[in-house]
Amino acid sequence: MQTQNDTVIQFSGLKPGVYTYNYTLDGSFFERFENEELSEGNVVFEVSMERGERMLLFGFAFHGTIKTTCDRCLGEMEVPVKGEEQLCVKFSDTETSDDENVAILPESAFQIDLAQWMYEYVAIAMPIQKVHPEGECDPEMLKYLSDGDAGEEENTTGETDPRWDALKQLKG
Repeated sequence: MQTQNDTVIQFSGLKPGVYTYNYTLDGSFFERFENEELSEGNVVFEVSMERGERMLLFGFAFHGTIKTTCDRCLGEMEVPVKGEEQLCVKFSDTETSDDENVAILPESAFQIDLAQWMYEYVAIAMPIQKVHPEGECDPEMLKYLSDGDAGEEENTTGETDPRWDALKQLKG
């Protein structure tokens, strides 16, 4: 089970060099962030940290699946996610950064929690539209969707709505 400290790296005392960390993020990790669309999954992260004198350079490589809701039928589905990201961490008591790939830690910092970055990287890797492959959506729900066109009643009498007629006169 993941705990808050699982994603914390204590870098004080480490000599300059490259260090590798492996994480498996499961439902207990994602539940901490209270996002219904991203509350359960299994994502494996390999994190490399290059420790320099005045900065840390992180490389994140991840892959896995996230359980979410289909945008079409509202059924549960698994979405594959994968990606690679970079994060540069600088030390400064006065400097700030607007760059999303640069973080600033106080000079007195001795550890860093990577949880927020990992969560955001997974969230960004999710597709915008999450839909089951063709033929896998809930047929019961699709029946309602196909009946949803009934809201636009077909005009079989040939009559037009007088409100539209008034608007058409403005156009001409």
